[in-house]
Amino acid sequence: MTHPFFAGSRHPRVLAHRGLTSAGGEDSSVWENTAAAFAAAHATGAEYIETDCQVTAGGDVVLFHDDTLERLTGDTRAVASVRTRELESLLAEHGGLLTVAGALDAFPDTRFNLDVKTPAAVERLGPVLAAHTHRVLVTSFSDATRLAALRSTMQAGAALRPATSGGRSVTARLRALSAARLSPARTLRDVDAVQIPESHRGIRLFTPSLLRAAQRHGIEVHVWTINDPDDMSRLVAAGADGIVTDRADIALQLLD
Repeated sequence: MTHPFFAGSRHPRVLAHRGLTSAGGEDSSVWENTAAAFAAAHATGAEYIETDCQVTAGGDVVLFHDDTLERLTGDTRAVASVRTRELESLLAEHGGLLTVAGALDAFPDTRFNLDVKTPAAVERLGPVLAAHTHRVLVTSFSDATRLAALRSTMQAGAALRPATSGGRSVTARLRALSAARLSPARTLRDVDAVQIPESHRGIRLFTPSLLRAAQRHGIEVHVWTINDPDDMSRLVAAGADGIVTDRADIALQLLD
């Protein structure tokens, strides 16, 4: 059965990678994973936003990709060592900080693809996601973290588990089993999608056999992070169910 996260939306899926910061020309004043980046993605028609969560020193689950502030601000401190109020101040002129709860409230029609970057977020996420599981997909590179976040959400009283995309171990098993023409049914149990780069460390992941094996079991395959229009068209023509992209504006026009 198709999870509500996917029901009634465009196919192939276009997932706005950390929002949209480049509509109408590159604007370095708007940073990824901010309220302004999400608003830009929403305005261009994106139904899905791919985002990431970290935990601040104050215990708030915020939408931030990196473990540290260095790439965006030059500050080498870990996000986990910074108070939420200070992080809000740092992002105030660059699009505005969002918590997971704040994003769900501010964008009630948007479906969120949430990458859990730290186990510290797991316990806090459950109560936040419980009322929104119809429009949230939970993922993580760590399958242990991903599964813990799903359990936390169900323990918080959710009537429906969030959609979920397999992490590294699920992807590795699916790649190996599909190449050997063995059934991945057990590996894909309770998984709704796999989200992969075309290749990783010289190993091609987006293969015809992986695609067939996943889709045969009702599992969507999304490819990241694809910004070139020719690559978008090529991957969709090959059967990809979704594209994760920094240029959701271009992808939506191209694939509509």
